[in-house]
Amino acid sequence: MKPGNFVWLLLALIVFLLGVPVAEEFDMVDRPLARAFSFSLLLGIGVLSLRGAGKLFGLAMFFVVAGIVMSTAATRMSASMLILGSFTSIMGFLLTAIFYTFKRIATENNVSANRITGAVVVYLLLGVLWSVAYTMIELSWPGSFTGFDVSGHSHWDSEWLYFSFVTMTTLGYGDIVPISAIARVAAYMQAIVGQFYIAILVAGIVSAYMAEKNRSRQVD
Repeated sequence: MKPGNFVWLLLALIVFLLGVPVAEEFDMVDRPLARAFSFSLLLGIGVLSLRGAGKLFGLAMFFVVAGIVMSTAATRMSASMLILGSFTSIMGFLLTAIFYTFKRIATENNVSANRITGAVVVYLLLGVLWSVAYTMIELSWPGSFTGFDVSGHSHWDSEWLYFSFVTMTTLGYGDIVPISAIARVAAYMQAIVGQFYIAILVAGIVSAYMAEKNRSRQVD
């Protein structure tokens, strides 16, 4: 896999976003095991996309190894610290991947397919990041959300993915509602980040396109 190529990470995210909810809906496999495997696969492919990132690659590797180990262990044990530790590692990796990918697409001057792919990857990673954050909030402060039964869910649930992307796109169906202060802060911060990201992304791509077009005219 070529360093800085985000195609495989995008494909992994698409499979993750579509596969996990479908697998849960039809009870295809053991849920905790499926979630651990899905996150491990996403982390593994994600870290390959960060090759050539220097110190960030080492940091990402640390989060990946820690996340995979604790996520696997959490499928066998229900220790709250172990579960929170696995989510913390996953969040650490997601933040590293978002920072590196956004830095790459922000510093490129031309409108390339890889740049557009990276922009989409960042948006999807933000959605996954917040879904993990919501899980950690509910685990740390039970009752922070209302709208679906989280009792017995000691692990991440695809319901959080749904709520995360509905919030980030500001659809706001209202079926799942944040009711604690920290949950509401997380929700409106995600809505703000999601809208600003789209605005910055569009502006950046248009600016790069116009600059490239001007250079082409000067050459001609």
